[in-house]
Amino acid sequence: MRRKNTQSLGEVLNEYIEAMHLRRKLKESRIEKDWKELLGNNAASLTRKVYIKNGVLYAYLDSSVLRNELLMMRETLIRRINEKAGEELVTRIVLK
Repeated sequence: MRRKNTQSLGEVLNEYIEAMHLRRKLKESRIEKDWKELLGNNAASLTRKVYIKNGVLYAYLDSSVLRNELLMMRETLIRRINEKAGEELVTRIVLK
């Protein structure tokens, strides 16, 4: 016998994510994982760590040349990250 109030697993997960206010954090972690796609394999291989905290993306780089190149294209990178996320997740980028 089937119950009248059944929900799919996807619906239940979406409700849980909304109730726990996890959607933004999930998008932030997705951007951290998509860093390779955004910059390309060579640039991503020179990146040690990437994370987002309070709207600021922090990237630790092994190459000063890459750091200078990313500094010049910082605004473009912010726009591409936010477009990929579908909302304004990143307001600033700090390269170390």
